[in-house]
Amino acid sequence: QMIKLFRLLSKEHGADVFAELDIPEQEYIINSVTDAELGSILDELFLDDTVDMMEELPANVVARVMRISTPETRRLINQYLKYPENSAGSVMTIEMVELHDRLTVAEAIKSIRRTGVDKETVYTCYCIDREHHLLGSIPLLSLLLCDADTLVGDIMEDDAQLISVNTLDDREYVADIVKKYDLLSVPVVDNENRLVGIITVDDIVDVIEEETTEDF
Repeated sequence: QMIKLFRLLSKEHGADVFAELDIPEQEYIINSVTDAELGSILDELFLDDTVDMMEELPANVVARVMRISTPETRRLINQYLKYPENSAGSVMTIEMVELHDRLTVAEAIKSIRRTGVDKETVYTCYCIDREHHLLGSIPLLSLLLCDADTLVGDIMEDDAQLISVNTLDDREYVADIVKKYDLLSVPVVDNENRLVGIITVDDIVDVIEEETTEDF
């Protein structure tokens, strides 16, 4: 019955439902659907949800998921799984809005319209240079209210106000940062200050819930 109901859902809704299921139900669905159906699920899942699932599934199920995934997805999954458990890198997502500092506001908005549907959030955008270093952040509202020919680099909030965490920071520390500064998302950088991902507030809520349960 679960499989029959699951197949009635659209691709997008199916992926959303799949991401919220417990691991036993996810494993049951993976083992019950065709390769084409599983590929459709993986195509719609956010990468951090895929990684969370991979960390819990049995090895034989993981092997099937990896076989069906695209080469780029396999590479990213392997990269994520190298981060220590409970680190910022292990809970981040790479689906964020990145804007080059030399883009105009018009170009930035065009880019968001083209790619935003695949991002976890578009409310805060992150400004980078040619080497992918994190330079600043810019709220979507600021882009909408500025002149079209204004450079993104001229209106971003620079590193004096920018809050970020390192991939190896403990996730409890990240949760404290998000709560302290009331953030919707926090950028994650590597040791060279290159932007590698973000952690959204919904993932932090999950972290807080897990840590509180562990404390109890």
